[in-house]
Amino acid sequence: MKKWVLSILLLANYSFVEAQLNLTIEKLWSLGRVSYQGASKDGATIYYSVSIPDINENKNKTKFYSIPLQGGKAVEIPEVPNQTNVTIDKGGYNVKVSPDGKKVIFTREVKMQKMHSTDIYPSLSKSNVYVYNDLNQRHWDTWEEGAYEHVFVADNVADHALREKDIMANELFDCPQKPHGGDDDLIFTPDSKNILYVTKKKSGKAYALSTNTDFYLYQIETGAVSNITEGMMGYDTHPVFSNNGNQLAWLSMKTDGFESDKNELWVMNWQTKEKQNLSTDWDDNVNNFVWSSDDKKIFFTAPIHGTEQLFEIVLDTKKITQITKGTFNIADLCVQHGNTMTVSRTDMNHAAELYNVDLNTGNMVQLTHANDINYANIHMCDVKERYTPLDNDENLFSWVIYPPNFDPEKKYPVLLYCQGGPQSALSQFYSFRWNFQLMASNGYIVIAPNRTGMPGWGTQWNANISKDWGGNPMRDYLAAIDDIANEPYVDKNRLGAVGASYGGYSIFMLAGIHEGRFKSFIAHDGLFDLKSWYGTTEELWFANWDIGGPYWDKENKEAQYSYKNYSPSNFVDNWTTPIMVIQGGKDYRVPIEQGMQAFQAAQLKGIKSRFLYFPDENHWVLKAQNGIVWQTEFYKWLKETL
Repeated sequence: MKKWVLSILLLANYSFVEAQLNLTIEKLWSLGRVSYQGASKDGATIYYSVSIPDINENKNKTKFYSIPLQGGKAVEIPEVPNQTNVTIDKGGYNVKVSPDGKKVIFTREVKMQKMHSTDIYPSLSKSNVYVYNDLNQRHWDTWEEGAYEHVFVADNVADHALREKDIMANELFDCPQKPHGGDDDLIFTPDSKNILYVTKKKSGKAYALSTNTDFYLYQIETGAVSNITEGMMGYDTHPVFSNNGNQLAWLSMKTDGFESDKNELWVMNWQTKEKQNLSTDWDDNVNNFVWSSDDKKIFFTAPIHGTEQLFEIVLDTKKITQITKGTFNIADLCVQHGNTMTVSRTDMNHAAELYNVDLNTGNMVQLTHANDINYANIHMCDVKERYTPLDNDENLFSWVIYPPNFDPEKKYPVLLYCQGGPQSALSQFYSFRWNFQLMASNGYIVIAPNRTGMPGWGTQWNANISKDWGGNPMRDYLAAIDDIANEPYVDKNRLGAVGASYGGYSIFMLAGIHEGRFKSFIAHDGLFDLKSWYGTTEELWFANWDIGGPYWDKENKEAQYSYKNYSPSNFVDNWTTPIMVIQGGKDYRVPIEQGMQAFQAAQLKGIKSRFLYFPDENHWVLKAQNGIVWQTEFYKWLKETL
């Protein structure tokens, strides 16, 4: 009897251990998030941070480390050295000291306009009213309150910023750019005599309709300002001077209003101001870049065939060479030292860690090991390439992620993952929300197609989604799910589809055209009704380019076709499948009425449906406890419906 009880206990304990070996929500949120923070002046030491969410505090806790460039033991340090210690009494962000140490630049919000009732009517101190006479009354997740972030320059006196001056005084423009600009939007010239800053000098409706950012050169001594990218009509971003200061490199798009135009690498001779496009013959986007230490090359990352890899371009010849290859992403370029480049790398089974790349061979050696202990107890998932023939002699590429200990003799449910963007890459990224490893570890096969509109397959494939949202991309999704559904290990009665943003739009669209293929849907911050979306979204350049224009322009055939044929709301009469709708309350890109309309339609049609509302989240879910609720509800819904 005792042996029997012992056997049961051992079996129970074994089952518990086995369950723990698959990635869980709790284990995912215990992983460290590694970020490069800098290098010592001699290049021998790398500094990095590791952030881990504190669930109780609902925020990240961060520790800093140093590690030898050639590898070794990481040592915890109180802070990263070589950071500016300049004191700014009135507050400031994005602080930078000039190369000669005499000046400092920083940014600060400046109140420029009265838009709130307490400013307009001081005696009505308990009122809460906004008054607007022009767009953009709100952007991303913030209502416009009449304050703009400006660049300031000051004297650096014993690490104190004194005699500050607003170099954008009286201008209704922001630097860094809203909502995602950073400290690389303002830099000193190598001689410390000028400030180069990035902004879009447009406001109101003009701002909402244009992507034309420019580089402005401010002469510190005279206060003179000149536009050095005038005539370049799209986004101009990420200015970086060469090490010798002779050249400026940056990323540029040609077309005003097309935020996903080909991102090209440009350089300017700083003496003659002559410009040249280095990547004009490169048939895809440049993501980010760094100068080589000898200034003869530029290293950059770019999407290619479902991954993001490291490349180099020789300035004299414009010859481009791919350095790394494999089933992973090179996420960030950190620092070069000799023939070694330190980079951040991810794949669908591993969060970011720092690696050293041999620039001659592409071989990689892992430098940081923040999550090794965690991974030792987590089953990895097989990730495989799959090609599906399309009806135009093309092949659709998909990543397929299989559950741990996959058994082809069993039957599995399948999730079709629909990527957002709509022009962003579906590559070997590691997300702490849309985590493929976690999906697969919960028993689902995941198929993630590189459908029409994604970079990495040439600029034409990338551009083809514009004004065709409900056309070829939907063809691609259905082709991918039909293809994998033919496998003997797939349970055709348990197919689901999930996605966010354009991926959420895809779910709403598929819900009306899938002809019974799917048994469950999850849509996060998706576009449901294109007409009401056009009337409430903020970056109208995006809607104008990708949809075709406003719904009231009856002469615009492309726009009218989109509103008629590609608005999911027009196909609700075909909805029959259970659907969970997720919506952020501060999402002004895809405002709340989109999710509410979809949920209301499903409810009134008697379809099993759920509405998951995050009042204080934007287009993303950023708070730790909210993220855990998101994932718990995600798998709860799938368990109920698949």
